[in-house]
Amino acid sequence: MSMPATLALQIVVMFMLVGVGFAMFRAGKITMEGNRTIGNILVYLSLPCVIVKGLMVERTAENVAALGVSALMGFAALVVSALVARLVLRDDAIGNFSATFSNPSFFGIPLVVSILGQGPVFYMTAYIAFMNLGQWTYGVSLLTGERGRVSARSLVRSPFMVATLIGLVLFATQLQLPGVVTSCLDYVSALNTPLAMFAIGVYLALSHPADMLHRPGLYKVALARLLVTPLVTLALLSLLPATMLEMKLAILVAQACPVGLNVAVYAQLHDADYVYAVETIVVSVLLLLVSTPLVVGLAQMVW
Repeated sequence: MSMPATLALQIVVMFMLVGVGFAMFRAGKITMEGNRTIGNILVYLSLPCVIVKGLMVERTAENVAALGVSALMGFAALVVSALVARLVLRDDAIGNFSATFSNPSFFGIPLVVSILGQGPVFYMTAYIAFMNLGQWTYGVSLLTGERGRVSARSLVRSPFMVATLIGLVLFATQLQLPGVVTSCLDYVSALNTPLAMFAIGVYLALSHPADMLHRPGLYKVALARLLVTPLVTLALLSLLPATMLEMKLAILVAQACPVGLNVAVYAQLHDADYVYAVETIVVSVLLLLVSTPLVVGLAQMVW
């Protein structure tokens, strides 16, 4: 089966999980407060565990070099996202946040595993860490208007920085954690995709399709997030040699993912336009079935 077809099937599975969240909310089994709790679990627990687990690999010269290159390309990809978002969305704070930060942890990892296996998730670790740190700093500054006021202490104490530092220590020292600890990490990390899809289902249940059709900002966000940014990233990754194909595909899939769930989480936490944030997620997720397989298929033709 081709990569685009495999991706499409995996996305269908995710849509089914979204449907479960939708049904649970409509049935009153998930409340708004419960959805906020899900967001806290994702931000403060499961996502950090994903970062730590992703760095728990054998420290070889090849992996050290790959980590460095993937970190550089991941950072460059996020800069591309921010620049594209600023050009397309201008002063739209929610739109900038949505178009800049994708959803690699919840969508990207299972999509990459479906086409490449578990190994290339390692190449996404730095990207995920940079993205979450960017949300914690640049993203929050967009929502609050307090640009440049993020303290070093706040940055160091953020769950994503703590997780990255722990992961790097484990990678550098090759310290072997007890089996019960690694098993716990596996279980908590596995919460990422289902919990995130349930939350998106709740957002879908809260959205109003008729209102979304009349918000031009949503179309701009979808254009920047799902098409312009992945295509520019595809061109950037073309600079890497063919031997790094798996790394290129992993980073490209991360960039081609829909709007990150955290735009709604942070909008809710910082009293920003929560409804608009939810709508950017819903629209981009609905378009995912077409956009991501298309981008990956184009990459196969070019690379």
